[in-house]
Amino acid sequence: MVSMDITLFLQVVNAFVLMFLLNGIIYKPVLKIIKERKAKLQGMENDVTTFEDNARRRQEEVDKKMHNASLQAKAAIDTARSGAKAAGEEKLTTIKAEADTEKDKQLADVKSQVAVAHTELQAGIEGFATAMAGKILGRSL
Repeated sequence: MVSMDITLFLQVVNAFVLMFLLNGIIYKPVLKIIKERKAKLQGMENDVTTFEDNARRRQEEVDKKMHNASLQAKAAIDTARSGAKAAGEEKLTTIKAEADTEKDKQLADVKSQVAVAHTELQAGIEGFATAMAGKILGRSL
């Protein structure tokens, strides 16, 4: 059987002393290290979240800048196109005007040549008609 003597009391005191010693030497330092690691991990998670937010914001900024650059490039291309179109139309108008002027000049030249030929033919028509009539009739008129 179990007897209750002084050794039971010494064992209880020994257990309390051991519990306080282990608590001070092992349990509290281990808990402290666990809390420090937890705090360090939480800090690292916060840093990672911050870096991810910064990266996302920077990516959005880059995307905005690329979009703006694309719009500016498109506007520049459209401006250049419209300028080239206007210049081409202006040059085409100039060329058409020169062609019309040249055409009018040549038409006037042809008309003057026709008028000269017409007057020459009118002048020679009487002689030609008399000669033809003479040939047809077989005698001179």
